[in-house]
Amino acid sequence: MNHLTGPTWPDDTGQVIKEKPTLQILYQDDHLVAVNKPAGLFVHRSFMDKDEIYFALQLTRDQIGKYVYPVHRLDRPTSGVLLFALSAEVARLMGQAFTSKTINKTYYALTRGHLLGSDIIDYPLKEKLDKLGDKNVSRNKDPQLAQTAYQSLLTASLPFPVGKFDTVRYSLVKLQPSTGRRHQIRRHLAHLRHPVIGDINYGDNKQNPFFREFFGFKRLMLIAKHLDFCHPLTLEKISIEVDFDRQWLHVFKKLGWPADFMSNR
Repeated sequence: MNHLTGPTWPDDTGQVIKEKPTLQILYQDDHLVAVNKPAGLFVHRSFMDKDEIYFALQLTRDQIGKYVYPVHRLDRPTSGVLLFALSAEVARLMGQAFTSKTINKTYYALTRGHLLGSDIIDYPLKEKLDKLGDKNVSRNKDPQLAQTAYQSLLTASLPFPVGKFDTVRYSLVKLQPSTGRRHQIRRHLAHLRHPVIGDINYGDNKQNPFFREFFGFKRLMLIAKHLDFCHPLTLEKISIEVDFDRQWLHVFKKLGWPADFMSNR
């Protein structure tokens, strides 16, 4: 399922399309707007994006005709629910909610290997700094508290030898971070030796090329699927969800996972 009314971003081969996309609006009221951020799209301008043309913040602003304020971030390769405030005051209130951990975030990842069961990954992480943007920040800080709950949902195997393994194994994992360290989910899964498929920083340099060849596209298989919080002004309980896109559904089909299971998640 494609959640762009314009061209897919990126396309099914993983190549970024330079035609201006239209983002799917998942939720909007007088104070907040949420969009479905495609994989490969930056949230806003940064020193790393000198060759980029489009950003989620500017695209959302142009679509709704209002200035928007970021209240959290998604890594460029991560897709899914991205929330903006429509005023500085609401942005401040939502920022406090993220800091106080009253917002529930649910991600799904396709990982290498069969990750079974459920548990909490309680593994402190060193602060992840940009080489240029954070050049004046101390790199000698102690690791920070980082916790991620996970639940294995499905596993699958393909009869192809890759590296030292006779088969290729995958798991679909549901994840709920209670802290917000940079690249936390990706680093935590790599710590368990079950990295996210398509992760070029923390992933498997043998599994990733196989995935690209077998499934026909290149991307990080991590999606921010649910965002649940109390509205900062109306106090209403808000639940925002995005569907798995057509690349995810293509993977489910090739792995033999039932469509009705996915539709109920």
